[in-house]
Amino acid sequence: MNIKLSDILHELGISKVKLAKFLGVSRQMIYNYLELDDINKWPKDKRVLLLNLLGVKKPEDIEKIKVDTDYINNVELKLNNLCESKKQNNNIESSILNDIKPEHQELFTGIMELIKEYLEDDSTDGLNIVNYFYHYLQAMNNTKELKYILAYVAKETGFEKPMEFVFEEDSQFIFESVMFSAMVLYRSGKASKSKLAESHRRFVNQIEQKMEEKLSRTMELNNIKSQALKELGYTEMTDENASAILEKMAEIESRKTAFKKIDEE
Repeated sequence: MNIKLSDILHELGISKVKLAKFLGVSRQMIYNYLELDDINKWPKDKRVLLLNLLGVKKPEDIEKIKVDTDYINNVELKLNNLCESKKQNNNIESSILNDIKPEHQELFTGIMELIKEYLEDDSTDGLNIVNYFYHYLQAMNNTKELKYILAYVAKETGFEKPMEFVFEEDSQFIFESVMFSAMVLYRSGKASKSKLAESHRRFVNQIEQKMEEKLSRTMELNNIKSQALKELGYTEMTDENASAILEKMAEIESRKTAFKKIDEE
């Protein structure tokens, strides 16, 4: 860590907790930042905030800082103004929590902080992780095994007890056993790419088939929507006519299903 920066923060009376709140990160993340030997390695937005607080333009200028009464007052004024601005933003964020039970708000806030830290990462890994996590949550209600994966990871990393089953116990038990066997094989180094090429090919084919079915369904719904608009005499869907159009779409789809059954018979 930069010795001069450490001394300045100490003289200014800025604790790690206070600095964490100012930068909008967790206290642990502050420790990680301060372990770095060069401020240029900090995330860009956090580095800019710190330099702005200290009243310098470049990390090298920190060495030239002289801490006196006027300097302390100026930094304190900036800190208070920026914290007040953050407080107003927090008030907006707090409105999001209004519909969440009080006992769940801490969990929600913790998740948001972790996501924020990933998105602050300069590399693309952070963005990819959050993007995949978003899709994971989107798919959760359609694939029960995704819940079992969450449980397996929580147990495997020591956050939850191994014999705790909060979902369907028998199915979760079987899935965790299969998952464990697969991970043992993966970590053994015996699961080579060449040996699993055929399995991965079937995986790709399955995904491509699902995507084609999804595209086909989207096109079908668009056609039904166009037909509903035409039958009702509308040119587009609006907030006012949306309910009527959706009802008409359901009616059209029912008719199509009925005709299809007749044809099959």
